[in-house]
Amino acid sequence: MRSGPSSSASAGRGDGGLAIGTVLPQTGSLAYLGPPMFAGVDLALREVNEAGGVMGRPVSKVDTDSGDSATNIASQSVDKLLAQKVDAIIGAAASSVSESIIDKITRAGVVQFSPANTSDKFTTVDDKGLYFRTAPPDKLQGRVLGDLVASDGNDTVGILAMQDSYGTGLADQVQKSVTEGGGEVVERVDYDPKAPDFSADVAKIKMKNPKAIVLIGFEETAKVVAELVKQGLTADRHKWYMVDGNMSNTNFLKMPKGTLKGVKGTLPGAAAPEAFQKKLLEVNPKLTEFTYAAESYDAVTLVALAAEAAGDDSGVAVAANLVDVSKGGEKCTGFKECADLLKAGKDVDYEGVSGPVDFDDVGDPSVATIGVYQYGANNKFDAGKAVEYRKGHVAG
Repeated sequence: MRSGPSSSASAGRGDGGLAIGTVLPQTGSLAYLGPPMFAGVDLALREVNEAGGVMGRPVSKVDTDSGDSATNIASQSVDKLLAQKVDAIIGAAASSVSESIIDKITRAGVVQFSPANTSDKFTTVDDKGLYFRTAPPDKLQGRVLGDLVASDGNDTVGILAMQDSYGTGLADQVQKSVTEGGGEVVERVDYDPKAPDFSADVAKIKMKNPKAIVLIGFEETAKVVAELVKQGLTADRHKWYMVDGNMSNTNFLKMPKGTLKGVKGTLPGAAAPEAFQKKLLEVNPKLTEFTYAAESYDAVTLVALAAEAAGDDSGVAVAANLVDVSKGGEKCTGFKECADLLKAGKDVDYEGVSGPVDFDDVGDPSVATIGVYQYGANNKFDAGKAVEYRKGHVAG
């Protein structure tokens, strides 16, 4: 647990100009999430700078690639950003990638703010008070997904999860929730996402013939799905459930129509509002995916508001004010509205596009929404119900 930015992090006032870096996926297994996340960052920065910037100066930005956990790209990107003296870094998307760079970032006294990390490890990590996220931790998504599986009447469940901090952490939470709901996880396989094929992994699930199959992974899930179909474990015979890492509407469009019909899944965060999607499309007209765009937008807006509130763009000053601008003051939306209140001497409570945010003392959102989605015959998903989590309990 932490009480605030540590004095062991590099201190000292900023140079008066807020600089933001991004370490987001341009390549690798989460590359499909890159465009909406970059668009969210760019939209927020556009609005901040159109409103006069932070402390009267425009906010600058440097974009870099995070790659994935199979590469060293993220570490090289962080070196580049630190050399350019950024005050805050937005990213990474994958929890395992963030784990590999968090020490380097926070030791430098720079804020690391992820729009998409969900691993529970970040709740207790030694981050010197400099790590924040707008995505809720896996214990929330896992609980909602496990409850969904149980409420659909599945008393026997198989889990296929990628073996990394994201996959195993989320699988642990789903398993716990299913068991507490009276169900039984009859087989769980934590697989190597880089494996050439998944026939042996799927065969283990087939042996136990579960009513439901939970798929936790990234883009390799498309190969897992093909193997499930090949071995007769189709979605019309077993109920499939997926998660934010593999629910992309681009992953499954090449498959025969109906392959994913009826499949359900969960995504942290509410669906991006239509008006917000239109603004994102002005930034990038080619967007087809909006996952984590709102969380990225909120991350940048909150960093800018924290610097404005502090009157200081240094990472330590930004971190010291992020909790305050996220809750407890006069509610406001968007940078301009909130910044005008700050300039008038008011305390603000930023209400994000992704939700209320309201950071707790370890930089996690204390209020979060988990969306429940369902695929149609076209192998694309549409928004379903949203489940809100607030300080320790889930409410439907």
